[in-house]
Amino acid sequence: MADGVSDPGMTVKDRHAALHEILRQRICLLDYPPGTQLSEIALAKEFGTSRTPMRRVLARLEEEGLVQSVHGVGTIVTDADITELEQAYRLRVELTALTGTLDPVMPGDVFFNHLQALIDRASEMAVSGTPRSFTELDMDVFQTLLDLTANEPLRQVLERLYYQTKRLWLVRAIKAELDLQDEYNIFRHELEAIQIALRSGDLSAVAQIQRAHISMSFNRLLSQRDEGQSA
Repeated sequence: MADGVSDPGMTVKDRHAALHEILRQRICLLDYPPGTQLSEIALAKEFGTSRTPMRRVLARLEEEGLVQSVHGVGTIVTDADITELEQAYRLRVELTALTGTLDPVMPGDVFFNHLQALIDRASEMAVSGTPRSFTELDMDVFQTLLDLTANEPLRQVLERLYYQTKRLWLVRAIKAELDLQDEYNIFRHELEAIQIALRSGDLSAVAQIQRAHISMSFNRLLSQRDEGQSA
């Protein structure tokens, strides 16, 4: 049975959430690349569960745009195309700015300790970073910073948009279309700036830093796409 869903103390809801998180991560890390057919039966067997909860998890992933149910074929992992996801990316940029004003949450010592650990991981990227390890770090950072707002509808929309667009960066990085060293340094500087803003209690500034980073990353992806089309 796969790790993370075998704890007998987990509720049904928690087990569904764990299954969803694992499959979503596999999709975003390209363990299941676009076009992969996901077998409800095989996954249920892997996780030691019945087909009903797995069917619900796959339905949720389809609602999030990560998979598509094709009649007569099954559940297929969708493509991560920047042209199709352009509007989703732009919406993500704008909504991120709201995290500093809609039910903001001032973090405590536990949060700051975790943030410092993330910054330390970001510093290690310059030495031993890979596209996959960077993506894993970015996902951890996103989930951490999401706790800076208690507005549940905003959290849900941002989470959906993030995972819809996350694969774009990794696809480009694997194709060697990105300057990884530059990406690592930019990300580390962003985290350090966020840490400074949080120490001063300016959650609005934290949101704007995140917004600027997402916007610049998106524009770099657009530039590389346009260069590729004109080549």
